This record gives sequence, C-alpha cells and structure tokens, in this order.
Amino acid sequence: MGMSTGASSGGGSRRGRRARKAPMAEINMTPMVDVMLVLLIIFMVAAPLMTVGVPLDLPKTNAKALSADKQPITISVQKGGEVFLQETPVEPEAIVEQLKAIAEAGYEERIFLRADSAADYGTVMRVMSRISAAGFKNIGLVTTQQTAGS
Repeated sequence: MGMSTGASSGGGSRRGRRARKAPMAEINMTPMVDVMLVLLIIFMVAAPLMTVGVPLDLPKTNAKALSADKQPITISVQKGGEVFLQETPVEPEAIVEQLKAIAEAGYEERIFLRADSAADYGTVMRVMSRISAAGFKNIGLVTTQQTAGS
C-alpha cells in the first residue's frame, strides 16, 4: 500500500483558519466628505449675514475695497441722525468714551464710519471730528462699489 503525505489531509484545516476576515484597513471617506460639503454650504449662506446689521443706503464710489486683516470697529449714522457703535445705539457725545472702552489696539484701532447717503452731513462730520479729536488716527469712510450703470 502506498504511503500518503500529510499535505492533502492538513490542507482543509488551514483553509478554515484563514477564512476569517481580516480587519478593514481602509477609511470610508464618503461620510466625511458629506459633512464637509454641508458645512461649506452653511458657511456660504451664513457669511453674508455676519456683516454689521444697521441697515444703510451707502453712497457709491469708484474706490477699491480695502483688505481687512482684523474686523474693525464700525460706527454707523442713519439718515434720521441715529448713531450706532457696532450695532448698539449711542449718543454722539458718548461715542468717544465707548470707543476707548472697546478699542483693543488703543488709538491705533481701525474705525470704519458708515453713513447713509441721505444722512445729515453735519451729523457725520460731528461724529468724525469727535473721534479724530479724541486721538484715533485710522478712520475710514465706508461706501459701496459703483456699478457701470450708476
């Protein structure tokens, strides 16, 4: 009778051990991409809403937009003469004290003065002169870009 080798008989048991599934070494990127796209859409919709909330009809000019490293302090003058520091109503006489309180960079703080195109010119100049007389140097007037048809 012939001798048998152990190769054929032991093969079945090895196959059983190797049949287990190995751990998956790949990361499924689809859920992460879906989350990123949703966040992108949310930020695209929310970004325009994060501007200063005092509604004004700004004058139009041909001046180019300024680059902004940091959000400046914004003072707004509505056409009725109401003055706002950021979004808070303030009396023109008290604006300097409140500016000094919130200015992180001191007198070097950048201040944007937004005035409605129908606002009283005297009110705008009184606010600007108070800020300038207090020692603030970086004061800018905010306008909107003029379109070709305007």
